[in-house]
Amino acid sequence: MVDVRDTEILISQKYKFSKEKEMEHCECRHTMRTEKERKVLMTRLKTVEGQIRGIEKMVESDAYCPDIVMQVSAVTNALNSFNKLLLAAHIRGCVTEDIREGKEDKVDELCSMLQKVMK
Repeated sequence: MVDVRDTEILISQKYKFSKEKEMEHCECRHTMRTEKERKVLMTRLKTVEGQIRGIEKMVESDAYCPDIVMQVSAVTNALNSFNKLLLAAHIRGCVTEDIREGKEDKVDELCSMLQKVMK
Protein backbone atom coordinates (compact mmCIF):
# COMPACT_ATOMS: atom_id res chain seq x y z
CA MET A 1 0.00 0.00 0.00
CA VAL A 2 1.30 3.44 -0.88
CA ASP A 3 2.21 5.50 2.18
CA VAL A 4 0.22 8.73 1.93
CA ARG A 5 3.07 10.67 3.52
CA ASP A 6 5.51 9.52 0.84
CA THR A 7 3.04 10.41 -1.89
CA GLU A 8 2.51 13.85 -0.39
CA ILE A 9 6.27 14.41 -0.25
CA LEU A 10 6.69 13.53 -3.91
CA ILE A 11 3.69 15.31 -5.40
CA SER A 12 3.88 18.43 -3.26
CA GLN A 13 7.49 19.17 -4.12
CA LYS A 14 7.99 22.11 -6.41
CA TYR A 15 10.99 21.80 -8.67
CA LYS A 16 13.58 24.46 -8.01
CA PHE A 17 14.11 25.06 -11.69
CA SER A 18 12.59 27.50 -14.13
CA LYS A 19 9.84 26.25 -16.43
CA GLU A 20 12.34 26.08 -19.27
CA LYS A 21 14.60 23.83 -17.21
CA GLU A 22 11.66 21.61 -16.28
CA MET A 23 10.74 21.25 -19.92
CA GLU A 24 14.34 20.54 -20.87
CA HIS A 25 14.61 17.65 -18.47
CA CYS A 26 11.23 16.27 -19.53
CA GLU A 27 12.05 16.52 -23.22
CA CYS A 28 15.32 14.65 -22.91
CA ARG A 29 13.59 11.93 -20.89
CA HIS A 30 15.26 12.79 -17.59
CA THR A 31 13.57 13.93 -14.42
CA MET A 32 15.20 16.22 -11.90
CA ARG A 33 14.18 15.11 -8.42
CA THR A 34 14.72 16.84 -5.13
CA GLU A 35 16.96 15.12 -2.61
CA LYS A 36 13.86 14.34 -0.53
CA GLU A 37 12.10 12.71 -3.50
CA ARG A 38 15.18 10.68 -4.35
CA LYS A 39 15.55 9.54 -0.74
CA VAL A 40 11.93 8.33 -0.53
CA LEU A 41 12.27 6.37 -3.78
CA MET A 42 15.66 4.92 -2.90
CA THR A 43 14.47 3.84 0.55
CA ARG A 44 11.65 1.89 -1.06
CA LEU A 45 14.02 0.27 -3.55
CA LYS A 46 16.46 -0.69 -0.80
CA THR A 47 13.56 -2.34 1.05
CA VAL A 48 12.69 -4.36 -2.05
CA GLU A 49 16.35 -5.28 -2.46
CA GLY A 50 16.40 -6.61 1.09
CA GLN A 51 13.24 -8.60 0.47
CA ILE A 52 14.79 -10.16 -2.64
CA ARG A 53 17.87 -11.16 -0.65
CA GLY A 54 15.59 -12.75 1.91
CA ILE A 55 13.87 -14.75 -0.82
CA GLU A 56 17.25 -15.91 -2.13
CA LYS A 57 18.14 -17.18 1.34
CA MET A 58 14.78 -18.92 1.61
CA VAL A 59 15.40 -20.75 -1.68
CA GLU A 60 18.95 -21.65 -0.67
CA SER A 61 17.71 -23.08 2.64
CA ASP A 62 14.87 -25.03 0.99
CA ALA A 63 12.13 -23.03 2.73
CA TYR A 64 8.52 -24.12 2.38
CA CYS A 65 7.20 -23.09 -1.07
CA PRO A 66 4.08 -21.24 0.17
CA ASP A 67 6.31 -19.15 2.46
CA ILE A 68 8.46 -18.16 -0.52
CA VAL A 69 5.39 -17.38 -2.60
CA MET A 70 4.14 -15.05 0.14
CA GLN A 71 7.46 -13.20 0.18
CA VAL A 72 7.43 -12.88 -3.61
CA SER A 73 3.92 -11.45 -3.34
CA ALA A 74 5.19 -8.91 -0.80
CA VAL A 75 7.93 -7.83 -3.22
CA THR A 76 5.40 -7.51 -6.04
CA ASN A 77 3.20 -5.32 -3.83
CA ALA A 78 6.17 -3.19 -2.80
CA LEU A 79 7.14 -2.63 -6.44
CA ASN A 80 3.55 -1.76 -7.33
CA SER A 81 3.53 0.82 -4.53
CA PHE A 82 6.82 2.22 -5.83
CA ASN A 83 5.32 2.51 -9.33
CA LYS A 84 2.24 4.31 -7.99
CA LEU A 85 4.41 6.79 -6.15
CA LEU A 86 6.65 7.39 -9.16
CA LEU A 87 3.70 7.68 -11.52
CA ALA A 88 1.94 10.24 -9.31
CA ALA A 89 5.09 12.36 -9.25
CA HIS A 90 5.47 12.03 -13.03
CA ILE A 91 1.87 13.09 -13.68
CA ARG A 92 2.09 16.03 -11.29
CA GLY A 93 5.44 17.12 -12.69
CA CYS A 94 6.39 16.35 -16.28
CA VAL A 95 2.98 15.46 -17.69
CA THR A 96 1.21 18.46 -16.17
CA GLU A 97 3.88 20.88 -17.38
CA ASP A 98 3.98 19.39 -20.87
CA ILE A 99 0.20 19.62 -21.21
CA ARG A 100 0.28 23.25 -20.05
CA GLU A 101 2.84 23.87 -22.77
CA GLY A 102 0.47 22.35 -25.35
CA LYS A 103 2.31 19.06 -25.74
CA GLU A 104 -0.75 16.83 -25.93
CA ASP A 105 1.35 13.89 -27.13
CA LYS A 106 2.33 13.39 -23.48
CA VAL A 107 -1.21 12.15 -22.81
CA ASP A 108 -0.73 9.50 -25.50
CA GLU A 109 2.65 8.58 -24.00
CA LEU A 110 1.07 8.25 -20.55
CA CYS A 111 -1.80 6.11 -21.88
CA SER A 112 0.62 3.85 -23.74
CA MET A 113 2.76 3.42 -20.64
CA LEU A 114 -0.29 2.62 -18.49
CA GLN A 115 -1.45 0.00 -20.99
CA LYS A 116 1.94 -1.72 -20.76
CA VAL A 117 2.06 -1.56 -16.97
CA MET A 118 -1.52 -2.70 -16.42
CA LYS A 119 -1.57 -5.64 -18.82
